[in-house]
Amino acid sequence: MYLSNGNYEAFANPLKPAGVEKKSAYIIGGGLAGLAAAVFLIRDGRMKGSKIHIFEELALPGGSMDGIYNPERGYIIRGGREMEAHFETLWDLFRSIPSLENPDVSVLDEFYWLNKADPSFSHTRVIERRGKRLPTDGKLTLTPGAIKELIDLAMMREEDLNDVQINEVFSEEFFESNFWLYWATMFAFERWSSAMEMRRYILRFVHHVGTLADMSALKFTKYNQYESLITPLVSFLDARGVKFHYDTRVTNVITKSAKGKITATQIQMESNGRAKNIDLTPDDLVFVTNGSITESTTYGTNDSPAPLPAGIGGSWTLWKNIAAQNPVFGRPEKFCENIPAANWVISATITFKDDRIVPYIEKICKKNPHSGSIVSSGPVTIKDSNWLYGFSISRQPHFRKQKKNEIIVWTYGLLSDTKGNYVKKKIAGCTGAELCAELLYHMGVPKAEIEDIAHNSANTVPAHMPFITTYFMPRAIGDRPHVVPAGSVNLAFIGNYAETDRDTVFTTEYSVRTAMEAVYTLLNIDRGVPEVFDSCFDVRVLLRSIYYLNDRKPLRDIDMPWLLKVLGKQGLKKISGTYLEQLLQEAHLI
Repeated sequence: MYLSNGNYEAFANPLKPAGVEKKSAYIIGGGLAGLAAAVFLIRDGRMKGSKIHIFEELALPGGSMDGIYNPERGYIIRGGREMEAHFETLWDLFRSIPSLENPDVSVLDEFYWLNKADPSFSHTRVIERRGKRLPTDGKLTLTPGAIKELIDLAMMREEDLNDVQINEVFSEEFFESNFWLYWATMFAFERWSSAMEMRRYILRFVHHVGTLADMSALKFTKYNQYESLITPLVSFLDARGVKFHYDTRVTNVITKSAKGKITATQIQMESNGRAKNIDLTPDDLVFVTNGSITESTTYGTNDSPAPLPAGIGGSWTLWKNIAAQNPVFGRPEKFCENIPAANWVISATITFKDDRIVPYIEKICKKNPHSGSIVSSGPVTIKDSNWLYGFSISRQPHFRKQKKNEIIVWTYGLLSDTKGNYVKKKIAGCTGAELCAELLYHMGVPKAEIEDIAHNSANTVPAHMPFITTYFMPRAIGDRPHVVPAGSVNLAFIGNYAETDRDTVFTTEYSVRTAMEAVYTLLNIDRGVPEVFDSCFDVRVLLRSIYYLNDRKPLRDIDMPWLLKVLGKQGLKKISGTYLEQLLQEAHLI
């Protein structure tokens, strides 16, 4: 496997890999990573679909990219994925997947046209004082000291950040900035999260610094991501004979290590309550989705909270069993154990059944939720919420079968160790109606109307996800296994707990990238994997980020006691008439 950049290889089809006719593939986990791996095996590896098996613990595919109507509970989405133009492998995947609404075009075409016609733009990113926009919304409010801390972190080596937390590299003045508020609530970072991952995010998304407040760089699907992305993928694979095995829990993959080689020799599983083993040869490729953010999820109702989950589930148990065999398989306990109390565990899906909430949505978002246009363009954060509560409203209808009068709102709270402002409970102990009531209070609904709307005009389904923030647990190099561990003959790890260079977890791109790297490595496919977008190496992007980090100030107004200050206040005459002057002008720094 090697990396590529540019469109030369992006538009090329690789030759059929040698010996692929003799090979089979066993994919453990039917989430986005597993489905993507199957597509790459077929499209680029020329493997027959009938030789690909996908084992899924649940009764349906999709993993964490869900969206479903449950007749007993109602509409359920556990989260949403924000996407951008530079998810290189994701779009490489979906250029090949036909749209279900128009089979003559791809999912990428459909997505591209939609986001051109209806681009993302947030009119209000943060509210406080019951529905009022934060006066400084739109500004990052970083001090010179906080900016220096950001740059210092970006300049550190990754290996110097083993087990370091974000609050160990930033001072309180950084955490008081709007930048941190935007950053934490958009990506779900906590103060205790991994500084190593924070650094990756800074470098990976430096080109988005100028759009953190308005979220204009984001792109969204037409419907929930299960219907818009997962369903077309499954349809593509079904049509090519891929074999899906649902209600199947893989408990272990037995490996043998000898002479520097690691070979998977057996898959152990339980299918429909019966134990089963599959003996493997070196030509049997195994792709393991290790760990899960949504495993062990429990659900509540409008009148009952989501029950406390009971321990770890199948994917974590599987990873622990595999890791016990060889240290190169990572350390799952670093992620699924000792999770801090101040974290995100609860999200909720609210289905409003009439228009009583519409005036409050329009006041905050400046959008009519029935217009068909994207409403909030990402999260709206409530700054003075004890839960650090937020909500997101996608294009409506969010489900194909959603009724015209219904509005679906997704909510989440990043702090689970404090009581609410209206509902005097910790978020994990709240019923659906109480979660809805807390949101209505912060949106400015009169107190006299809150309970009636929450109980009679809305249905709210809480979801308790004990591992939802575990991507960001403080980690060290080696805690996550490499996509293909050194010496592996037929075993790869895929998904957001596998290790690949430079990219960031909690993204659809990471799932697809690990899948592509795994398939291309084990089949020795002679085509480059598109490298992670290189904005952090683009001087134009870096100059623009300096401009936005300082809230659109030119160099002469930036109070920073180092090179930029010298350049801005003393050196402008020396660069007059040069290309450097032009770059600074384009970045609005002079």
